[in-house]
Amino acid sequence: MNGRRTWWPGVKTKGAALAALMLGLVAAMPAASAEPGDRHAFLTEQGATTAPIGWRQFCRDFPADCRARSQTIDLVKADRHAWATLIRINAHVNTAIEPVTDMDQYGTEELWTYPTSGRGDCEDYVLLKKKLLIEAGFPASALLITVVRDRQGDGHAILTVRTDRGDYVLDNETSDIRLWNQTGYRFIKRQAAYDPNQWLTIGPGRAPAAVATR
Repeated sequence: MNGRRTWWPGVKTKGAALAALMLGLVAAMPAASAEPGDRHAFLTEQGATTAPIGWRQFCRDFPADCRARSQTIDLVKADRHAWATLIRINAHVNTAIEPVTDMDQYGTEELWTYPTSGRGDCEDYVLLKKKLLIEAGFPASALLITVVRDRQGDGHAILTVRTDRGDYVLDNETSDIRLWNQTGYRFIKRQAAYDPNQWLTIGPGRAPAAVATR
């Protein structure tokens, strides 16, 4: 992929409904924010682990998007401008992309890619959100693809945004942006801030072999 903003075939924003949703979420920002210095708002990294198979496949297909980043580790300042951008991109992708499994779309259980068809599963949502946020000026080191187990124990991918007020989650299951400890998920592993190809354990248990179930 090139560095220019990409128009995704089949992606259409439902303007009025999306605008109303965004206004409501922006208004709710103070209630969603953690207090500065709240250590429980930040995930704890516990050591190196293996990258998901799907990430390694994605890097073979999109090597330019998997290059190691700068050693500078940045946090997003959780001000209203950043929050509004997070809400806009999260809600846009959630609204524009139709959920479909890799098996139904590609005939395989696991394939990480950009949802250029306008359809995709959880990793595809995450990949597009991360790309659009980087294009919007967010530091790549603060946007970490993360593997969790959901409330049913199934594998699921989300995007963790590292801010000065804690680790927030962008999720295709909801347009609410929540602190990691408000999701009900069990966190397994995520990309390292210093290198997207290095992955770190962030919770107990083993990551599922296949991430997406929807």
